[in-house]
Amino acid sequence: MASRDVVQYETPLTRGFRWFSGVFIALYLVWTLLPILVMFVSSFKDLLEAFKIPAVGDWSGVGVFFDFTPTLKHYRDLFVNLDFSRYMANSLVAAGGSAVISVILGSMAAYSLSRIDFRGKSDLFFWIISTRMAPVVAVMVPLYAIFRSLDLVGTLPGLILAYTTFNLPFAIWILKGFFDNVPYAIEEAQMVDGATRFQAFVAILPLVAPGIGAFIVLCILFAWNDFLFAAIIGSGGAKTLPVATRELVQPQNIQWGSIMAAGVVTTLPMMLLGLVIRRYLVTGLTMGAVKE
Repeated sequence: MASRDVVQYETPLTRGFRWFSGVFIALYLVWTLLPILVMFVSSFKDLLEAFKIPAVGDWSGVGVFFDFTPTLKHYRDLFVNLDFSRYMANSLVAAGGSAVISVILGSMAAYSLSRIDFRGKSDLFFWIISTRMAPVVAVMVPLYAIFRSLDLVGTLPGLILAYTTFNLPFAIWILKGFFDNVPYAIEEAQMVDGATRFQAFVAILPLVAPGIGAFIVLCILFAWNDFLFAAIIGSGGAKTLPVATRELVQPQNIQWGSIMAAGVVTTLPMMLLGLVIRRYLVTGLTMGAVKE
């Protein structure tokens, strides 16, 4: 029997929706990518070239925007004179340390909440996530008083602890959904063979690895882009990139070239991280969405 081609007709509403979606996506990409492009190109411009005005009649300004002699003096000034290499190291240590601690403690707590039934379990879980609902500014004063009494202000351990305070409830909430999606029969088989509860927990970690990886990325992004904790808790010896960039804006002088270069230095690592693991990030964020 010969097969027939199925002809699909689009209604005016469907065509209008597709047209609107295309226009919206195009405008969103311009809105999102254009500032990054301007920042990246301006970081290689001399100050006079960065503020060059287009000629009369050149409404696009594209010719003036790309007409410049590239220079690396802004990046050289950041890492030679302004000590941005130390601030980048502080950001890496604070973000990475908080992510590792939050994943280790959060995975064990989430596994317990997922597998063990006890009295008040739902209330405890709600209390854990409710601590994440509070805005940072609401708890900054008591946190600062506690950290100052422990001599943790201006130190990397203090900054890591501050980030972990807010990342850990988020880790427990996210990772519990991942563990709920893993069949309990796998652990029962492990324990029947003589494994302990902790050994069974370790055995199923590869099954939730995409979810753990996704959370690590989110945790690193939060700590890397944070300004409030870094400015108050990490002030002084634990200064990070966002705080160091803010200090380039001074009442007498705004160092636009260095600010653009600092923006690239701050943004580029996280963009590259997202591009490298984007497939695993999507898999991890969706693996706990449906229970089987």
